[in-house]
Amino acid sequence: MKKFFTPLILSVLLLGSCSQSKPLVLHQEKKVATQVFAQIPADFYPRKLTVLSTGDSLTQGVGDSTERGGYLPYLKTMLEKEKGIQEVDFYNFGVKGNRTTQLLKRLKTPEMKEVIQKSNLVILTIGGNDIMKVVKDNISNLQISDFIKEKEAYRTHLTQIMEAIVQENPNASIVLVGLYNPFSKLFSDIKEMDQIVADWNQAGQSVIANYPNAYFVEIEDVFLNAAEELLYTDHFHPNDKGYELIAGRLNETLGERVLPDLEKSSYTVSTEEN
Repeated sequence: MKKFFTPLILSVLLLGSCSQSKPLVLHQEKKVATQVFAQIPADFYPRKLTVLSTGDSLTQGVGDSTERGGYLPYLKTMLEKEKGIQEVDFYNFGVKGNRTTQLLKRLKTPEMKEVIQKSNLVILTIGGNDIMKVVKDNISNLQISDFIKEKEAYRTHLTQIMEAIVQENPNASIVLVGLYNPFSKLFSDIKEMDQIVADWNQAGQSVIANYPNAYFVEIEDVFLNAAEELLYTDHFHPNDKGYELIAGRLNETLGERVLPDLEKSSYTVSTEEN
């Protein structure tokens, strides 16, 4: 009987004989590039920093003999010495006499909303005039309880201010500059004023603690322990040296905490590994 080898059978035999002498080599597996995200140092790409400064007369710069905006020019010079910063643009929205309720209204204007939306950083100086209002409204019979009641209103209004900023720009860092006691000469008979200011600062810190991108900068001790005069001739606002020291304290917090946190969210790049 004849045996017929079909083409299929021949193919199988040939493949089998080849496998005994030399393994069949298939194409090599192609390596696929993977994305690896690496942190770039802060000074790799010097960046432009946009800062909104708003609040009361401390931001406006009342008492500054140069009339350049109080602490702002000092802080600008300090920040632009940082390796990771090429330029700092400040928008000064400080208004003399502003209390928390007045600042809250201004934050909701189209002009301020536009600046908030493009800012990396918002710096607030607010609260001093809220304390002053308590003094003026109760000057004939001033009681500690008056400050305690208004402190709770300050806490509420400050929370509303924070919410207004976050609503417009949830990625912006927010810095609240603490209060200092300028009342020692104006109201020397109010012995408890240091404690009142400290309590209001604690209220401010309690609000800031609720926001991950928010920071508190204490300046109360700068004025309490001063070896030289830091107040303007009105005995209320800082003089040039006072503003310079406020800028220095701000710069410390920005350099140690705020700017590093900004870099973490701003500098990310993808590279390939083969």
